[in-house]
Amino acid sequence: MYRTIDDFIEDWKGENAATIKILEALTDASLSRKVTPEGRSLGYLAWHITLSIVEMGNRAGLNIKGPAEDSSEPAHAADIVKVYRDAANQLGESVRKLWTDSSLDEELDMYGQVWKKRLILTVLLRHEAHHRGQMTVLMRQAGLKIPGIYGPSKEEWSAYGMPPQK
Repeated sequence: MYRTIDDFIEDWKGENAATIKILEALTDASLSRKVTPEGRSLGYLAWHITLSIVEMGNRAGLNIKGPAEDSSEPAHAADIVKVYRDAANQLGESVRKLWTDSSLDEELDMYGQVWKKRLILTVLLRHEAHHRGQMTVLMRQAGLKIPGIYGPSKEEWSAYGMPPQK
């Protein structure tokens, strides 16, 4: 968990850049991709990550402007990227403006539980990383190139002059 706002902001920037790489690799056609008929689509997951920044940020008092949490995902991948970038930027700015290092131990009601602000920030990042992982599985099934996040993806090993790892 975070001890300082600066530590969070540094991680937030890196994780946002990773999410944007994933979102920018989506195509409009890929947004409907699901593992099973009753499963979540790739577009739903991308939109869910985006809306969660707005919803969770507002629940935590950070005043993020964005679509309502029950809004349907856009038909165009570029629209998701645009809204995601805006929400992510707002969240980082609001945390820096409204919270302090010493306020990270303050507790808020989150989903019927009491969470410290530092936990809220941790959950935001982990939630996003969790869904990015789900998205890469659907992206591979949809035939999309997966960008490397914490290291090269299978498709990127050749850029290092190496065969893909098994």
